[in-house]
Amino acid sequence: MPTERVFKRKIYDRLLKWKETSNGKSALLVQGARRIGKSTIVEEFARREYASYILIDFTTCSQEVMDLFNDVSDLNYIFLRLQLIYNVRLKDRSKG
Repeated sequence: MPTERVFKRKIYDRLLKWKETSNGKSALLVQGARRIGKSTIVEEFARREYASYILIDFTTCSQEVMDLFNDVSDLNYIFLRLQLIYNVRLKDRSKG
């Protein structure tokens, strides 16, 4: 098995472990060197593991999105705004 595929599988397995242990109670921030496939593997994970998702790349997102994270005391507001900005309707996890 090529090294790249093994590497992606290890990362994917770590994402699955995070999903199982966090049970929706924590966010995930993926950091690393540029252009190594972070966005690709995270988007593949989101597509396979969730009914809906919003992928935010903080290196390219708008100032409006960045400003939402200055005060995270109202998560409902943040998620409503993100749905509007990204034109995505997030599905309730508890309903499948």
